[in-house]
Amino acid sequence: MAGRTVRVRGLPAELPPDRVADKLTIHFLRSRNGGGDIAEVRVLPGPAPCALITFEAPEVAQRILKVKNHVLAIGGTRYPLEVTPHAVELSPDEVPRG
Repeated sequence: MAGRTVRVRGLPAELPPDRVADKLTIHFLRSRNGGGDIAEVRVLPGPAPCALITFEAPEVAQRILKVKNHVLAIGGTRYPLEVTPHAVELSPDEVPRG
């Protein structure tokens, strides 16, 4: 999955994760947003939720990263998104707690 996954921050914490995942899927499928076919969308809930989006092809992830302003519009509210590459290795602050 290296090179095909991006991390998205700036998601609305007040919405259910499945609704956010649906909205992200629609946004990142659109070619005008640089998007393409998506393999998986995982919303990681929390006080500052984020999502991991894995695309079918690495070139789609690279196009997404080149687009400067991703904005998710939900119910009239606009959420500016921060899209960064996602490394497969977990950094120390991302180690799952059990």
